[in-house]
Amino acid sequence: MSTLKLTTKQWQQIRAELHTEYPKSVFMLKNKMRQVLGFTVREHTGYRPRTVKELDDYDLSDNVWHESEKDRKFHRENIHEHAICLDFYNERRYTMFLLKFSELINARSDLRVH
Repeated sequence: MSTLKLTTKQWQQIRAELHTEYPKSVFMLKNKMRQVLGFTVREHTGYRPRTVKELDDYDLSDNVWHESEKDRKFHRENIHEHAICLDFYNERRYTMFLLKFSELINARSDLRVH
């Protein structure tokens, strides 16, 4: 199984295009989505390490509400992230999806494929 991690904006653009090709019923049930499109969608919320630029832009005054030094250090080094994960169950469909939507996906430089 391959997982593709997208931003919310990327997923909204891709989903809008998919809605023009497939009926809404495909998107309502995970089993139908998996059968027709070859993937299911899940939301992921978590923390990721800040990039060097994000560390440079980090304002220490944003961190005053954290009680301990350990909390301050964690939030200084990490950033909250909300992402959409597409779990593919078919390598052929995964490859075709990447080819079809490569322009939208590559617009974001820190694409993560697992």
